[in-house]
Amino acid sequence: MPACKRVMQAGVVAMSLLTTIASRIFRTGSLTLTEPDGTVTRFGDGTGEHIHIAIRTPAAARAIALDPMLAMPEAFMDGTFEVLEGDILGFLRIALENTGRKGSNPLFTRMIEGWRVMLRRFQQFNTLARARENVHRHYDLSGEMYRLFLDADMQYSCAYFEQPGMTLEEAQEAKKRHIAAKLDMKPGLSLLDIGSGWGGLGLYLGRRFDAEVLGVTLSTEQHAAATERARQEGLENQVHFELRDYRRLSERFDRIVSVGMFEHVGVNHYRTFFERTATLLKPNGTMLLHTIGRSGPPSATSAFIRKHIFPGGYIPAMSEMLPAIENAGLVVTDVEVLRLHYAETLKHWRERFLANRSRAVEIYDERFARMWEFYLAASEASFRWHDLVVFQLQLTRRNDTLPITRDYMVRAGAALRRTAAKGPPREPVKRQGRRKAATGRL
Repeated sequence: MPACKRVMQAGVVAMSLLTTIASRIFRTGSLTLTEPDGTVTRFGDGTGEHIHIAIRTPAAARAIALDPMLAMPEAFMDGTFEVLEGDILGFLRIALENTGRKGSNPLFTRMIEGWRVMLRRFQQFNTLARARENVHRHYDLSGEMYRLFLDADMQYSCAYFEQPGMTLEEAQEAKKRHIAAKLDMKPGLSLLDIGSGWGGLGLYLGRRFDAEVLGVTLSTEQHAAATERARQEGLENQVHFELRDYRRLSERFDRIVSVGMFEHVGVNHYRTFFERTATLLKPNGTMLLHTIGRSGPPSATSAFIRKHIFPGGYIPAMSEMLPAIENAGLVVTDVEVLRLHYAETLKHWRERFLANRSRAVEIYDERFARMWEFYLAASEASFRWHDLVVFQLQLTRRNDTLPITRDYMVRAGAALRRTAAKGPPREPVKRQGRRKAATGRL
């Protein structure tokens, strides 16, 4: 049999398998599928937004039928999976709302995902060298690309929408206030920011509280940008950013904050993370950990996210974090679960990215732009219609470190809002010499 004929027959079989699977999964919603040969099939009960997708090649159909979690995003990246009516977010909504039903996924798909769960520990050996390489893959992209969709302060983590109708900029400012209130910040404290990004949070805490801040990151791009921002604001003798792994620190701090970094630690290293931060925290210190988490049980990192976006990354369940925290001797003094805040953040990011999409293509290429379009949409969908949330855990070494009611957080947040309403703080006083944060070597 000629090779081309075998390929065509394989494509027909794959498409038949795919439509059979789709008919089992898509029981609600309104979905139309155009196959490579032009055949049109409809799924669902006709309710909700109508979504029309097209699979352009038999090869794409075969790959999606065998491993939809990876092959469908890759087909979208390659242009062999297209959304003709609606958008990719709408398709993902139908998919998640239908696959949320127990047993709706085919057996072999569940087997593939089960295998990925079994392999996750092997995929998350984030040694010092590997952690740096993983960070480089994502965070050392062009700074201009990130400016296409982030707020002016370059906050690349969940905002806090404390009031309806907030802009992205307002919600990111509210996030920083919320974190400062939970840290029980006071003037003149030393603070460690693990995973300091482009420096916005460290600069805010240094500026507002006259704090001595050390921010550590493994991203050369973010380190350079944060250092330049500190210099421009006249805070270079007070707020410092260094290319260091938290595992190599030896100072002790009054406060530790980590926002959006724990997702890169890896489940194998949770014990190390909490034991190390417990050692770095002074006896009367307070730590605030802000991380994406799962409201459900432990799982595996999305195959698409692990391969194309965050290699080595993992979203923890609360049940995976607490044993490591307990074994490190830390006290959990407060837990807050932010549910739809990240969905709203991602909506802003996705809309801004799409408005500037042509520039992303110029910086990289069309395939890269499609990859990020899918990443932002899939992330938003996971927070809206699946099990992703954000955990904010407040940790101390002693159970009497903080007031025994949460009222102090409310008062601190209100005071910061009033201060913000009065305008920017005074110009910082130029300091001489090295920071004071290292007030005790281990």
